[in-house]
Amino acid sequence: MSEWLADGWLRGTRHLPSPNYGERPPGSQVSLLVVHNISLPPEQFGGDFVEQFFTNRLDPAAHPYFAEIAGLQVSAHFYVRRNGTVVQFVGCDQRAWHAGRSTWRERENCNDYSVGIELAGSDTQPFSAAQYAALWRLVDALRQRYPIADMVGHSHIAPGRKSDPGPYFDWAAVRRRYPELRLAAEVSA
Repeated sequence: MSEWLADGWLRGTRHLPSPNYGERPPGSQVSLLVVHNISLPPEQFGGDFVEQFFTNRLDPAAHPYFAEIAGLQVSAHFYVRRNGTVVQFVGCDQRAWHAGRSTWRERENCNDYSVGIELAGSDTQPFSAAQYAALWRLVDALRQRYPIADMVGHSHIAPGRKSDPGPYFDWAAVRRRYPELRLAAEVSA
């Protein structure tokens, strides 16, 4: 039995469809993984605020910061909670809205050819062992379905605009596990 359902939905993840997605351009092939971090409110974990944000249900009155972002329409393919639980918002055959203005290796619009993975976290603290274990499972499954060649952080495809996944993301662990991937820290954008 395949790990994948129709349209790039992964078995074993919680499916919470986001309205914030689109079709990939004709002929576009997934070849890039983009790692992000997110915490809502900033520096706080737990609760369902990220899920609400990616499904356009975030209450702007629930926290002062939410009033600034509640109108944004964004998504990622996957969200990995601190305990390693994975939520999928967009089928990987579709284009999630996670990268914004972005360029990788002289190719613009990274949303067109990437999968976005959000880790519950921030630029100020390490990620959990459970998150890395879940990330490895995701990367392994994605590489079985798509010709993934590169793995980058949001900061690498939107330099000066974004800083995630931040200084605590363990790129050395990624290199040890996936020596054949081109990593952002080793390739200039």
